Amino acid sequence: MYWGDEMRVGLRATVRRVWAPRGVKVVQEVAFQRQWLYLNLVVNGVAGRLFWGWTDDMKSVSLAAQLQSWGAKGVNVVVWDRARGHYGTAYEDVQVKRVYQPPYSPELNPTERVFAYLRSRIEGRVYDSLEAKKAAIEAELEALANDPERIRRLAGWDWIREAVVNATEK
Repeated sequence: MYWGDEMRVGLRATVRRVWAPRGVKVVQEVAFQRQWLYLNLVVNGVAGRLFWGWTDDMKSVSLAAQLQSWGAKGVNVVVWDRARGHYGTAYEDVQVKRVYQPPYSPELNPTERVFAYLRSRIEGRVYDSLEAKKAAIEAELEALANDPERIRRLAGWDWIREAVVNATEK
C-alpha cells in the first residue's frame, strides 16, 4: 500500500529563513519565472520504498498514465487525496486500486513528509532552469530511494504500520 501526492516544482523560489549576526542585512537571490512541473510521488513507509514521475499538469489523463506505470512496478493500492485529477474516465483502464483520504488532510499523508524533506534540501537556491532544479530533486530522490531506513523514518508512521498489518490479516 502506497500513499501518493503531487508537488508543484517551479522556478519561483521560496525565501528561507537564515541565521545572520544581529544588524547584518540578509540578501537572498529570488527567481520569479513562472515555469513549473509536477512531481508525482508514491511512498510505502512500511517497506521503505518510493516511486516518482513527472507530469506537466495535474489532469487525470497525465496522472492516470503515471499511476499505470507504477502499477507495472508492483504498486497495487494508492491512498491519495481527492484532487480533481485523481478521478475521472481516464482511470477506467488503470488496475491500481485507489483509496481516497478525507479532503484537506495532508497530515494523514506521509508523502507530505517526503516533500518537506525535499523542500529542505532544494529550496533557498536559485536554479538556472527548470531542468537544473529537476536534476537536483532527482538526485535527492535517488539517494532517498537507496536508503529504505530513512524512508521508513520519514513515512513509516506507527498508525500506518498497524493499519497495513490489520488490512493484510483480513
